[in-house]
Amino acid sequence: MNTSIKNSISLEKIYKAQQNIKGVVQHTPLVFMKNFSERYQANIYFKREDLQVVRSYKIRGAYNKIQGLSEKELKNGIVCASAGNHAQGVAYACQKLQVHGTIFMPVTTPHQKIDQVKMFGESFVDVRLYGDSFDDSQKAASEFCKQNSSTFVHPFDDLDVIAGQGTVGLEILNDSKNPIDYVFMPVGGGGLASGVSNVFKALSPSTQLIGVEPKGAPSLTTSIKNGVNTTLDEIEKFVDGAAVKRMGDFTFGFCKELLTDTYTICEGLICSTILKVYNENALVVEPAGALSIAALENYKEQIKGKTVVCVVSGGNNDITRMEEMKERALFYEGLKHYFIIKFPQRAGALKEFVVEVLGPNDDIAYFEYTKKHNRDKGPAVVGIELDKKEDFEPLVARMRQKGFLGEYLNEKPELFQFLI
Repeated sequence: MNTSIKNSISLEKIYKAQQNIKGVVQHTPLVFMKNFSERYQANIYFKREDLQVVRSYKIRGAYNKIQGLSEKELKNGIVCASAGNHAQGVAYACQKLQVHGTIFMPVTTPHQKIDQVKMFGESFVDVRLYGDSFDDSQKAASEFCKQNSSTFVHPFDDLDVIAGQGTVGLEILNDSKNPIDYVFMPVGGGGLASGVSNVFKALSPSTQLIGVEPKGAPSLTTSIKNGVNTTLDEIEKFVDGAAVKRMGDFTFGFCKELLTDTYTICEGLICSTILKVYNENALVVEPAGALSIAALENYKEQIKGKTVVCVVSGGNNDITRMEEMKERALFYEGLKHYFIIKFPQRAGALKEFVVEVLGPNDDIAYFEYTKKHNRDKGPAVVGIELDKKEDFEPLVARMRQKGFLGEYLNEKPELFQFLI
């Protein structure tokens, strides 16, 4: 690894960032989670960055960067590209420092995040929607900077931004009464993981540092495997706060060297985790914010008896996505299944299906059927919600025995998307 990258950020720089953001950025609590601690037989703490005024840690790096810019650098305004949380941090910083900012966001960004950016920035920011991903928006933002001689504030691949995010690590160590064995952190562009890892390697080198990515956007995992920072061809954009095709060069260097391990989480488990923390703890976390919590299941043997911190990076969850999240969670948990059912064209066929095929706790959650007069059997698309996943095989067996089974749609995503 390039030595200049390795040594280019110091504890002194992160301590300075802590002073720079004081009075603007909140010192968020480190909260002991009783239910998770009992479930995993460990001491589980959540670092609640969802409680920041912009509901994510991104304000730390954004404010630290912008407040340190010179008058010349601020003359033509600042520019950023973001899927949401960095944009909110930049907007809030612009409003506080009375600096004009132009913020590029993907067209796919949830409306809730766009509205929040406008609210935090007030009259000091101009929001422009461009492209389908962060990478598209970043290209547009870079071109805008060239044309207008503006200063670009990168969401993660900037040492001042990384230093600002590193203050999360300082607070964790300050607030923990016991040595910390594990820290789980989400990884998108890698700014948070880079900053926190630098702090822990200096002040608590025995702590295991785990970077967690969405399975649909594994930029760090792929880059480590390839031995070079790699741009992904395609990504799943569901975890919008961690969906980048390419992480930063600085951040890749830090994460590759400092993280103990990396792990990818499927989107279904992320959704299941979001619903679990909402139902059990009344916490609203966004998909990227749930990554660190979701990873506990995979590490349950290693963390027994240990002190563990999950960085909950943000709580900007669009409520209109909750139905989709519930659906994905039920799929992941094996509790919701879609079929094409072949109903005989005779009276009483539906009653037979309900009485003799469905189990006592099975529920029809979706049903679409058009009667065909010139066929012996008419297909219907049926969605069935189960009480427990063990009920699935007996259900399929009864369908097959009674002659109702047509196609199982869960394993045919293209057909499923077309029909449902």
